[in-house]
Parts: sequence; structure tokens; C-alpha cells
Amino acid sequence: MAGINLATAKKLIAAAEEEASNIGVQMVITVLDEGGNLVASHRMDDAWLASVDIAENKAWTSVALKMPTSDLAEATVPKAELYGLNTTNQGRIVVFGGGFPLEKDGKVAGAIGVSGSSVENDVKVAEAGVKAFEAEDL
Repeated sequence: MAGINLATAKKLIAAAEEEASNIGVQMVITVLDEGGNLVASHRMDDAWLASVDIAENKAWTSVALKMPTSDLAEATVPKAELYGLNTTNQGRIVVFGGGFPLEKDGKVAGAIGVSGSSVENDVKVAEAGVKAFEAEDL
């Protein structure tokens, strides 16, 4: 399995940006490789500055834990099993939707993280990037 390169990241970002434009939101879209290293980050015009870190941390969480960030939501509320998880790893763990691992051949090859709107919209835009990755012939 080849790693995620810049050409692939640009395709995922383009697909995600198209979805963001379709729903009328300004987003930050970030793609990381399997080691959690930045491949590309894209801030649409007028997207929130805070979303730069949030998008990268969503992608990092998905690589580090090999799961969508939304999978952590219920387990991290007060009195739940993983309450406080978001305070670990220098605060990089994000426990709400918008980050997804990018998987090929049963292995995590990287991740995409999206931030800039409601969790529902962040998830929808990130899923557009995931679909583009799944369509890639890597």
C-alpha cells in the first residue's frame, strides 16, 4: 500500500471543498499520512481560524486511534468510560465528528479532518473526502 501523497491529498480536499460549497459553508480540510504527519491543509476563504487546529487534530485523532472521531462522543461524556480522553496527548484528541481514517486493504493509510460548521456538516464534508479516497486506485 502506498502512502498518501500530495496529489492524493489534493483530490480529497477538492472533493470535500466541493461538498462544503454545495452546502454553503466555509471549511478547513486537512489530510495527514499514516504517521499523523501533515500532507496538506486547505482553508477556504473566510473559514474560521480556529478550524485550522481543529481540522488537523480531528485527522490526528483518527490516525492515532484508527477510528472516526464521532465514535468517541458517547464514551467521553462525564461519568463515561473515557471521560477526560480529550485532555490527553497535549489536548490533540477530538471527541466529536469530522475526522475519519482513510483505509486501504484493512490498514489506516492516513486521515482527513474537517472543521468550520456544525458537527453534522463537518462529517458530511469529511465523508466526501473519504469517498474520493475510496475511489482512488492507490
